[in-house]
Amino acid sequence: MLANPALAQTITEAIGDGWVTDLSQLSKLKPLASDKTFRERFAKATREAKRQFASWIQSSLGQTVDPDSIFDCHIKRIHEYKRQLLNALRIVVLYNRLRENPNIEMAPRTFFFGGKAAPAYQLAKLIIKFIENLAGTIDGDPAMRGRLKVLFLPEYDVTLAERLIPASDVSNQISTAGYEASGTSNMKFMMNGALTIGTRDGATIEMAQEAGEENFFLFGLTADQVAESRGWYNPHWHYDNEPETRAALDLIFADHFSRYEPGLFGPLRDALLTHGDHYMHLADLKSYLEADQRMLALYADADGWIRKAILNVAGSGKFSSDRTIAEYATNIWSVKPCPVR
Repeated sequence: MLANPALAQTITEAIGDGWVTDLSQLSKLKPLASDKTFRERFAKATREAKRQFASWIQSSLGQTVDPDSIFDCHIKRIHEYKRQLLNALRIVVLYNRLRENPNIEMAPRTFFFGGKAAPAYQLAKLIIKFIENLAGTIDGDPAMRGRLKVLFLPEYDVTLAERLIPASDVSNQISTAGYEASGTSNMKFMMNGALTIGTRDGATIEMAQEAGEENFFLFGLTADQVAESRGWYNPHWHYDNEPETRAALDLIFADHFSRYEPGLFGPLRDALLTHGDHYMHLADLKSYLEADQRMLALYADADGWIRKAILNVAGSGKFSSDRTIAEYATNIWSVKPCPVR
């Protein structure tokens, strides 16, 4: 209601305001996914949030972003297991595709990153540096103008989240399966209508159960597959047998994104190839790209996209702290509510 007033009003006008204090009532939106008028109003609210965020980006950061592009977001603490590097590898592959075939059909994309690294976590800070350099290289290439843009948003905090999450089309939840305890940013994106591209990890599993896996873009190894492959996994196989993976890594290691700082990204080579790619970036990259293609195909069907966005919002009611606390009160604490007069 505070961060996304246009969408909140649209929902209230459709199902009443009971959802404000009982989030489970968002399930009433499910049949409205088939209502053309409601889909149009939902799309208008989403478009307004994107327009407002683009305006804020321009005034606060001096950056121009296209509100008609796909706002593809990856916002969380910077860590190898959360795999911001995997997302960056995806972008390098897309960049390579456009370099090789400028006429390829691809919806305009704006990739937003945000988050902070622990003070002594050197590789996490290098990943931030790589994303920044990737952004600069893409900005400096006239062929990418209007096609790809990357922004690492500074000082990510609640205030920025309140602006960005309502404007997001795509939420990246791509941690190595089996490493994320739960996560809550994924729920916030879902509740505001973003579609999730992600692994079967943490709360994303429950979210997909609530909204339907057909309304998510799931990919990659499961937690069991990650554990079972530990003894034999060899990232060099992907480098040797997947041309786009090899081309992306070769471009990075040839200092294409660090022309004035040769060898800067050598530690990324060590993490991905020399030291065995512990967090399975290369194992999931091809599957990630395939999910990305499914996502683009759906985005080309604006009406189909909004249907799935509505079903995501409708399935998000379970992820209310009110519901969680009520279950603790009933099942663990055995306490009853005390009416407030």
